[in-house]
Amino acid sequence: MTTSRVAPSAAELDSLSADVLVLGAVSGSDGPVLLGDAPAVEEITAQFATFGFGGKADELLRLPTEDPSFGSVAIIGLGADAGTDAVRNAAASAVRQLAGAESLVLDFGINSAADTIAAVEGATLGAYAFDVFRGKTKAAQKPTAASVTVLSPAAVSAEELARVDVLADAVNFVKDLTNTPGAELYPASFATAAERAADGLPVTVEVWDEAKLSEEGCGGILGVGQGSSRLPRLIKVSYNPAGASKHLAFVGKGITFDTGGNSMKPADFMLTMHHDMAGAATVLAATIAAARLQLNVRVTAWLCVAENLVSGTSIRPNDVLTMRDGTTVEVLNTDAEGRLVMADGLSLASEEHPDAIIDVATLTGAAIVALGRRTAAVMGDDDLVATVVAAGKATGEAHWPMPLPGELRGLLDSRFADLANLNPSVRDAGSLLAGVFLREFIGKTADGSGTIPWAHLDIAGTGTHNGAAYGVTSSGGTGASVRTMITVLEGFAE
Repeated sequence: MTTSRVAPSAAELDSLSADVLVLGAVSGSDGPVLLGDAPAVEEITAQFATFGFGGKADELLRLPTEDPSFGSVAIIGLGADAGTDAVRNAAASAVRQLAGAESLVLDFGINSAADTIAAVEGATLGAYAFDVFRGKTKAAQKPTAASVTVLSPAAVSAEELARVDVLADAVNFVKDLTNTPGAELYPASFATAAERAADGLPVTVEVWDEAKLSEEGCGGILGVGQGSSRLPRLIKVSYNPAGASKHLAFVGKGITFDTGGNSMKPADFMLTMHHDMAGAATVLAATIAAARLQLNVRVTAWLCVAENLVSGTSIRPNDVLTMRDGTTVEVLNTDAEGRLVMADGLSLASEEHPDAIIDVATLTGAAIVALGRRTAAVMGDDDLVATVVAAGKATGEAHWPMPLPGELRGLLDSRFADLANLNPSVRDAGSLLAGVFLREFIGKTADGSGTIPWAHLDIAGTGTHNGAAYGVTSSGGTGASVRTMITVLEGFAE
């Protein structure tokens, strides 16, 4: 486990020692510019050309040093600027790439509290590793540094550093759940994980099994999960502090493995489908974090958890399911299953008339086509969408507002039911059409004067990363949007 701390002044460099002193560098037009107060700056800078170091983001150069306080010096690239996001990413990248070193000192020439907190946050996030399932190779894995010291003269409170720990724990919790194979994480074990996460906190966890789901009319969750021998669950996680005046509801897609059902995916497309529960993990982690931070806001998270498998009991194309709110849905593609389980969750959330509903789901490949793998799509009510996008910008997580055109609703008309789950003859605007479907299940405000404010996050691209790690993003589950959701909750608490 990595422990990070802040040294109150860069002047303390002379009194510190570590395995590696890590300096930052930005990629200037005339070559990289070294940040920090290290000795022999000119000597180090002169070696950049020799080694071809350009200061690009995630680029790392390690050099020997004659300074007896440090075993070596490393320079980590921040990219074109030294802004807060770049500092966070560079700190994470340095800690990850320098695995095997026992201790690090980060000297990025930081002066502000925001950059200081970002560096500590990055260092903590960069220390993540998932080695639960390693056997013979586990001993060969280099551990990340046990201690990281961030040099900065900025005043940072113990409470601010404690918040960083809570955020990092939340992100790492989501990564752990998302990285766990489907054989180990399934609806019932997901419920157990939620109960363990809530243990000792003012958080209640209520688990609905298949009998309760049937009794409550949750035909979407039941229908998607009926093809598996490991039957579905709805997990309600509630944090309700005394005196809270605002209530935010979360709904999360929790498909613990997705074959596509009878509308089966190609084999290669199944390789990361144990990640299809990242939305449910995200809203669970954000709710637990709200309790740990003692935020003055009521939070209710509805985790819609099922396996979408193929068997003699799986739903078929053209089957009609009845959702919690009574809406009947003709299933024209069983691989558009996330919106089916979410329909029940959104209906249940609406029945409590919260001040707002935010759902998070790895919902559509179309979101990846539209925005790539580093930006999440957000759609819904303009003000709430803007709140989410702003929170993401504050945390360094990219979200982009997307429209929900009214004319798309006609594409979901069914021959026999109230609604179809998609239109198989239309490939256009797939992520938006999914959002239009979800919007049908958002209920009225308590006074009936309007619809509950709602935002939908499609994290299909950002919730998992299959390439090499970069910045705060590790390979596998990313924990993307967790810090954004916690920031949104803090805004509601204020």
